[in-house]
Amino acid sequence: MKPFKLVPDNTNIQFLSYRRIAISISSLLIIGSIVLVVMRGFNLGVDFAGGQSIGVHFQQVPNVEALRSDVNALGEGDANVQTFGNPNDVSIRMQLPPGGEDAASKAVGKVRAMIAAKYPGAVVNDVESVSGNVSQELLRTGMEAVGLAMLGISLYIWLRFEWPFAVGALVALFHDVSITMGFFALTRLEFNLSVVGAILTIMGYSLNDTIIVFDRVRENLKKYRKMAIEPLLDLSVNETLARTLVTSLSLFGVLLILLLIGPKTIFGFVAAMLLGVVVGTFSSTYIAAPILIWLKVGPNSFLPKESGPPNAERVSRAKP
Repeated sequence: MKPFKLVPDNTNIQFLSYRRIAISISSLLIIGSIVLVVMRGFNLGVDFAGGQSIGVHFQQVPNVEALRSDVNALGEGDANVQTFGNPNDVSIRMQLPPGGEDAASKAVGKVRAMIAAKYPGAVVNDVESVSGNVSQELLRTGMEAVGLAMLGISLYIWLRFEWPFAVGALVALFHDVSITMGFFALTRLEFNLSVVGAILTIMGYSLNDTIIVFDRVRENLKKYRKMAIEPLLDLSVNETLARTLVTSLSLFGVLLILLLIGPKTIFGFVAAMLLGVVVGTFSSTYIAAPILIWLKVGPNSFLPKESGPPNAERVSRAKP
């Protein structure tokens, strides 16, 4: 019995022939994402917006909507109530009230008293508070981490390959990060530290896929000296297609299951990763590779240049 092959050996899909359509769609998505981030911003979680989180374990599965109404009736602002881990564990997130630690302690006391009165047997496990200054610092350092990661990645590719490859990888990473951020601005899913971690993970996945394609491109540039750059890129993408599909589909399947039946506490992280797998795979082919065409990369681009004036003839000296 012959082994099943996801991609046949003679596969020859002309991916780059669709690059203008793909780049046009990507450009619209990037512009739309930037507009959404600027105009709507993010639904910042306690990590970035500041506030306090109260973890409660209930004896019976609570009605989340009724619990949210009970907390909001306390007059301490709108609360974000969601289950995590299992249906009996609930996280109540509230904004920090004005008045410092005393006001925050009173707000937590009200929540404790309400839970004890309306939900007998419920236990408050932990209370975490993040001040506004700390949250702003977390937001700044999170964005710095993303920026430094992109800079370090581009430098690494520049040193390993050549600067056109670094430009292609950096543009692909910008594409992936901007679309992911636009998705969170559009859906209003909570943007917290776990989402920043997901973005960094997406960058690593996208970079890995891009390097696989670039490595094959570099090999083929040395192997096929007379082949034009567009068919050479198509050949390189087709040769790595099986590996790309197996990796992407495996990740996609696992993440989809987590998104559908996983705990809500990691919903934002999983949603970001799921989107990142799609856009990261797409950008390796339709963003990073076409950059090499626009930068006039060819088989002779990285050959060492001969010393001496142009059109100089080589003269061999005979030994006396």
